[in-house]
Amino acid sequence: MKKTNEIKAFRLSRLRWVMILSFLFLISCENIKSTNEQFAGYMFVYFTGNEPGEEAIRVAVSTDGYNYRALNDNEPILNSKNISSSGGVRDPHILRGADGKAFYMVATDLYVPGQGWNNYAMILLKSTNLIDWSGSVVNIPETFPGEFSDVNRVWAPQTIYDEKSEKFMIYFSMKKDDGPDIIYYAFANKDFTGLEGAPKQLYFPPAESNTKACIDGDIIPFHGKYYLFHKAEDGDPGIKLAVSDNLTEGYRLVSDKRVDLETRPVEGSGIFKLNSSDEWILMYDVYTSGRYQFTKSSDLQNFSVVDEEVSMNFHPRHGTVMPVTGNELKRLISYWGRFDDLLAEATSSGLKHLNVVFDGENKIIHLPVKRSVDLSGFDPQFRCFPGISVAPEGRQDFTKGPVAYTFTIEGQGDVVYQVSASEDHNPVLEGYYADPDILYSEKTGKYYIYPTTDGFNNWSGYYFKTFSSDNLVDWTDKGTILDLKKDVNWANRNAWAPCIIEKKIDGEYKYFYYFTAAQKIGVAVADSPTGPFKDSGNALIDYKPEGVTGGQEIDPDVFTDPETGKSYLYWGNGYMAGAELNNDMISINKATLKTFNIDNTYREGTYVIYRNGTYYFMWSEDDTRSPNYKVRYGTSDSPLGKLTIPQDNIVIQRDSLTDIFATGHNSAIQIPGKDEWFLVYHRFTYPKGVEMGRSGGFHREVCIDKLEFDADGKIKEVKPTLNGIEPLKLD
Repeated sequence: MKKTNEIKAFRLSRLRWVMILSFLFLISCENIKSTNEQFAGYMFVYFTGNEPGEEAIRVAVSTDGYNYRALNDNEPILNSKNISSSGGVRDPHILRGADGKAFYMVATDLYVPGQGWNNYAMILLKSTNLIDWSGSVVNIPETFPGEFSDVNRVWAPQTIYDEKSEKFMIYFSMKKDDGPDIIYYAFANKDFTGLEGAPKQLYFPPAESNTKACIDGDIIPFHGKYYLFHKAEDGDPGIKLAVSDNLTEGYRLVSDKRVDLETRPVEGSGIFKLNSSDEWILMYDVYTSGRYQFTKSSDLQNFSVVDEEVSMNFHPRHGTVMPVTGNELKRLISYWGRFDDLLAEATSSGLKHLNVVFDGENKIIHLPVKRSVDLSGFDPQFRCFPGISVAPEGRQDFTKGPVAYTFTIEGQGDVVYQVSASEDHNPVLEGYYADPDILYSEKTGKYYIYPTTDGFNNWSGYYFKTFSSDNLVDWTDKGTILDLKKDVNWANRNAWAPCIIEKKIDGEYKYFYYFTAAQKIGVAVADSPTGPFKDSGNALIDYKPEGVTGGQEIDPDVFTDPETGKSYLYWGNGYMAGAELNNDMISINKATLKTFNIDNTYREGTYVIYRNGTYYFMWSEDDTRSPNYKVRYGTSDSPLGKLTIPQDNIVIQRDSLTDIFATGHNSAIQIPGKDEWFLVYHRFTYPKGVEMGRSGGFHREVCIDKLEFDADGKIKEVKPTLNGIEPLKLD
């Protein structure tokens, strides 16, 4: 590898203008003047990965510190080959100068595809406007050959201003030969192009540390002390906190416990204060999972996870956030921009906000509205980032087709988007929900959906809700009906895939609710379809059937045979099991337990219906994280009989024409007294779910479409739709 400490100067070429898509907490187009010189947002600098082209500085912006949108279409704002000796740039840290006139950025000079994890240099950058940067490379072994000739790692530099010396201190980790990673510091020279002297050790781990290895330091002045967050490799590796009265010495570990709230490996902590608040955000890179975690604190020692409030349209690696003023935010947006990536949102309460479509390539916006919205006089209430305006304003007539809206970037020009609006009935529930089970209650004469509460990272939800309707289109949230942490003593996590049955026992209606918790199946009982439900006290299914070695005990389905009145429970992931329920409905007749021989399309999510003497068994194929998640079916002549699998047995699958993906884990409902059926299923959140990668599998939405049979009793393939069904006509 070529080693150099040559100072390089450069200026960025003019890039295209942009408008960035942002969905939450944006600043109103009409109310931005007062914030121009005040902190009005945040600048996030980061890199994205270890592959060629990913080790480069990228920029995103936010107005609230929680919701970020990438600038420059998530492409680098600086050419790594121009500013580094290796061709790769990682771990950028940005700092506002003490005089408010300059900005400083430091980064790791490392190209993993060519160097592995060994490097020798860091990068120092300076700017007066956040757009034009001049910089230099500091090669440690070449600059300090006496003490540091054997250094083979120079990682994750950061900068802090030392008021005592009135200098910028740069701190970073280094590793010599086979020694541990140690956090060092040195002061930058006046021009911020190099170091004044040889680095000195900044942090000394406790004597009982078994590895002494520490990286990714991040220092924050707080209440007269200096808080050093860092990744310690000893004990339980993670983000640890050391505190000192002095910037350059005396750091003592507060606790050997992790400050971060993850159980998986993390690195690259970055902490920043929220504007106009006494609260701080500590974020870090959960690098083995490809995600970031955000936590919040007011004392910098006790943090709470706020991931559900955070959104990003990019996947960052180790980066930092800096508050910016309104003018700075305008400057960033106006310089690193594209007209095909709108930084705007429609905020009307009449919208289904999760399903708004911004198509920058074709300059189209689609606004799905809720029931009863008057499209002849509808105001989308567009809001924009500072420096962007939109016309027309107020109510417009969307009944005659798309309305032309002009978005203007201050001083640069216009772009016209054709904006359409329609009443789309799918999804039927607002928010993220999945695995829907549907019930018609004879007691109340209403329909109920019992879903998994979705949107929790890695399917980590812990409570269940239900929703009621008179017409299958208008649904009312009836609240939480079972909370694992409060109501269940044998499990408190992974609340998944419930099902319910209404039974009339001794003249009284009872409701038996079967649910997954911690990969086991339980049952709770209530006198009403909306609860309160009382758990039976023990898991009903916490074992595998004989002969089964893999899979999970999840996804129950309960079915009452209209021919006999007997009830059955089905379950399984990787295998499908079934058994007759005892009369108490909270235990099974183990003598009847069997597994079904299904082809290799079976994954999970069994659902059974009865029609015209035939028992239809439906199941989901593939993985819920896959766009190809789909439903198939087979038939039998009894609830525990042998299955016949038709050649063409797709019930529902993805529709690439409408970009509806991952249609699976269904239930079905027959309208009482009629041969009229509907399929209830979940899909990826539309339209962005398929772009979310793995997390699309826990950001799902519940939909309903018509289920039909042909003359021979075969299920016709259901086409998933955005429009959904029309409301049932009430008798």
